[in-house]
Amino acid sequence: MVISSLNKLLRRKDNASSGPRVPDGERYYVVGDIHGRLDLFEALVDAIEADIAGHPDADVTVVLLGDLIDRGPDSAGVIDRSLQWRESRKVRILAGNHEEMFLQSFDDIEVLRHFLKHGGRETILSFGLPVKEYRKLGLEELFERLPEIVPAKSREFVDDFEEIIEAGDYVFVHAGINPELPLDKQKRSDLLWIRERFLRHKGPFPKTVVHGHTIFDEIEIKRDRIGLDTGAFRSGVLSALVLEGANQRTIQSIEKKKHIKIKYEEIGA
Repeated sequence: MVISSLNKLLRRKDNASSGPRVPDGERYYVVGDIHGRLDLFEALVDAIEADIAGHPDADVTVVLLGDLIDRGPDSAGVIDRSLQWRESRKVRILAGNHEEMFLQSFDDIEVLRHFLKHGGRETILSFGLPVKEYRKLGLEELFERLPEIVPAKSREFVDDFEEIIEAGDYVFVHAGINPELPLDKQKRSDLLWIRERFLRHKGPFPKTVVHGHTIFDEIEIKRDRIGLDTGAFRSGVLSALVLEGANQRTIQSIEKKKHIKIKYEEIGA
């Protein structure tokens, strides 16, 4: 997918120096919803690390916007790769609504039923349960076996995900914010699940909101928000936004004919 209009959409009315900024000396790599696409994620990790090596003079933070799991084929692999990356890099991870369903499925069989219909089946299979065995299990049997299928380390890792991260003039969340509440009064349910009240809001937000959760064909740029979920599990495009000072650019891993290519986009050049 080629984002031909990205420069136009990201360019502010004023020049870049008057736009939102992250703190001086810091750089943020913000990654949209991965949804079990380990192949795209690994390619993007490599591209980000190469970018850091080429631009070493900054305090780097990576932010994953949540929904690491479900729908795609290798959620377990994405969790393991994220764990590994965090050992060598400052990686902060936001909880998404799919992580919430995943965790609640261990305690509530009705949540598990809902979870399985929204990509949870693929997540459970990615932890090594054979498809034939999965098909033989009733819901109650699967509920009982879930703690032995999913390692405690993976559950604890996901349970530790954050809800909201602020950086200068930006705020990073999974779904969005309730426009009627200040940032320090936001509810977890809105941060992980909100959609239309946030997307249709016409007034200003307290900071530029960078979010995932809602899939767009291209990176969605509005006055006070940037949507980074480009539907990796179905589109084959995983997107990251790079923020440094007032500058914005993108890195994408893109599946084309069973190969993955990396695309770099300079913003406002």
